Amino acid sequence: LVQARTMHIQSIPMWKGSGDNYAYLVIDDKSKDAVIIDPAHPVEVIPVLRKKMNDEQIHLKAIINTHCHRDHAGGNNIMASIGLSFEEIPIIGGKDCESVQVIPQNGYSFKIGNINITALHTPCHTQDSICWVMEDGKQKVVFTGDTLFHGEAHISTGCGRFFQGTAAEMNMALNKTLASLPDDTINEETQGKFTIADEKRHNLFMRVNDPEVQKATGKTNPVEVMSELREMKN
Repeated sequence: LVQARTMHIQSIPMWKGSGDNYAYLVIDDKSKDAVIIDPAHPVEVIPVLRKKMNDEQIHLKAIINTHCHRDHAGGNNIMASIGLSFEEIPIIGGKDCESVQVIPQNGYSFKIGNINITALHTPCHTQDSICWVMEDGKQKVVFTGDTLFHGEAHISTGCGRFFQGTAAEMNMALNKTLASLPDDTINEETQGKFTIADEKRHNLFMRVNDPEVQKATGKTNPVEVMSELREMKN
């Protein structure tokens, strides 16, 4: 028996014309329960949420952050205070996120409707960076924040800068934690266009064991390759 898809994802552009940041609204189609990921610019996010609530009667259950930087978590206070839900909306994210209420352990999970949501700790860009895996029995997606980065055409071009971490931590995040996800997991930061398998094939930061990449960096140790790639891109 093939399970029907229950997960609907809407990307919400923020700072239109000046950046490529997105908030993501994830809705369980049957229960209409929903979470919002990284709603950092409420002036652009709130109208979309209100329309969804009015038109589709969705129930916002949580605000989720991928990391503490203001272009991801800077809208938490406003989002939590505008009365979008009759219930108190918890803010779930890393320890340094604005007004965070729930700090998940690695592997922490919860559900909205039939969607299972799991936190994967991926410290490096910030020490509180978390990638969020969501699956509904048919489709699996991951929201990577600034850990696994995309470019202008939503083509993954690498990873975030190592602001609070090391090459060893980013190598662990990309080539152990994220690389261990099923190949058909969609990297939602690419607007649904690319999977983890695509990242492994094309993203240089996930090809640290590739002889061509090692030759280009002059290194063979995966951590040293990661470090050199980041220096070359900086």
